[in-house]
Amino acid sequence: MKNMPGARWGRWPRGSNMVAIESDSPLAEQLAERICRFPLASITDEAVRLSKLAIIDTIGVTLAGMTEPAVKLLYGLSGLAQAPGQSTVFGCARKTSALDAALINGTSSHALDFDDFSQPFGGHQSAPLVAPLFALAEERGASGRQVIDAYVVGVETEIKIARAVNFVHYEKGWHPTSTLGVFGASAACGYLIGLDQSRMAVALALAASMAAGIKANFGTMTKPLHIGQCARQGLFSALLAERGYSANIGALEHRQGFLDVYNGPGMHDPSAMLAGWAEPLEVLGMDMGLKQFPCCGSTHPAVMVALKIQQAYDLPVDSIRDIVVKTHRRRLPHTNNPNPTSSLEAKFSIQYAVARALVSRHVSLAHFLDDAIFEASVRQLMANMQVMPLDQDADAQGGQFGAEIQLNLKNGRRIVDSLDSTVGRGRSNPMSDAEMWEKFGHCAQILIPEDNARAAFRLMGSLETIDDITRITALFTSGTDTDQLREISAF
Repeated sequence: MKNMPGARWGRWPRGSNMVAIESDSPLAEQLAERICRFPLASITDEAVRLSKLAIIDTIGVTLAGMTEPAVKLLYGLSGLAQAPGQSTVFGCARKTSALDAALINGTSSHALDFDDFSQPFGGHQSAPLVAPLFALAEERGASGRQVIDAYVVGVETEIKIARAVNFVHYEKGWHPTSTLGVFGASAACGYLIGLDQSRMAVALALAASMAAGIKANFGTMTKPLHIGQCARQGLFSALLAERGYSANIGALEHRQGFLDVYNGPGMHDPSAMLAGWAEPLEVLGMDMGLKQFPCCGSTHPAVMVALKIQQAYDLPVDSIRDIVVKTHRRRLPHTNNPNPTSSLEAKFSIQYAVARALVSRHVSLAHFLDDAIFEASVRQLMANMQVMPLDQDADAQGGQFGAEIQLNLKNGRRIVDSLDSTVGRGRSNPMSDAEMWEKFGHCAQILIPEDNARAAFRLMGSLETIDDITRITALFTSGTDTDQLREISAF
């Protein structure tokens, strides 16, 4: 990697064994040891393939998100993206600092709520990582393989910490994508720039003071801003640690530290964040997947059941008298919204998502425009819909993405169907190459020319062979700083 003395590429050979440290060491130090000595031999071809799919998907939804008000308003803020640098603001020819690019692109990656998600994480695993890694890779001259390795490390870190705090953390109202993703971003960026173990521990301790994001702001522009801030702050933590900043490396387990403050004493399991690193890799998990629909992942099981019913029965919507939707109780506090009044609120309305699926037989970006969410036939179904939790063990670790729908028809007929558990389009139900391109192309071409989109998709498909990430980021713009930039900054 260019201009990166001390970077670990080649320092930790593939297949090197991780060395255990004393159990009474601070948690940040134990995590740092696992991060810095990450067993690269564990990153198999399958792990590389799945990581590339996640990165491609995240880049696509980031490009599409750049035209959303949450990003336009942010970009237009005086002084933002004005700092000199080598990092691209997606869609614009302008370069800026890695920190500003991470903030703007990170916000955009979550603006449509179309990015991948994970059950154990309780959120979106890739959005906190891709924007800061690409911004940093441009600044430091990283290769595609180095980005992939750092991405794998970031996913491992954030999900291991999630296993220690969920689902108490999730149910208290924290937004794990941000509050836990900041640790993943810190670890991934620290790994990419070659932090040693002591400085990596400081980066994680700094990240503990950067963690923020509450579910009360779901359905507003603030939710994607959580991710922009998380991406920036994770990178910021790594950069400060690189420069020799100090922090309390006991900040995770301290009585006034992250675990007790965010979860409460006795409401976490620190051993879970240390166990089983890369055995197997978290990126190989079956309970994570790409999004097929541009709305909260908690609505997806019910949407998939609704589509399944329509595929089987082809029901005219005026034949439906009323609807009962059941899903896991953890899916409901942030999606039981019977009367969304904006496109962002509609993304967090299981009533709207299910009704839309029954009416349109698919759910697309166009269905979350403000005029679409008030369509009369959709609203009629919503008005006759009851939402409740599934009859199941509320604390069960499995089956948290199951759903059941009962349709009562006007002729007296009843139709019931269900899914046990499905987390997006993951390893058990993967997107085909054609489906991947369809989603990426549709998203990317909102902002960049088709030729650029196709070239970027092709290059990212062989990301591990790319020697300089700027070969890809150069395609994330039309090549000018005119129309798109004026539109965004003038908003």
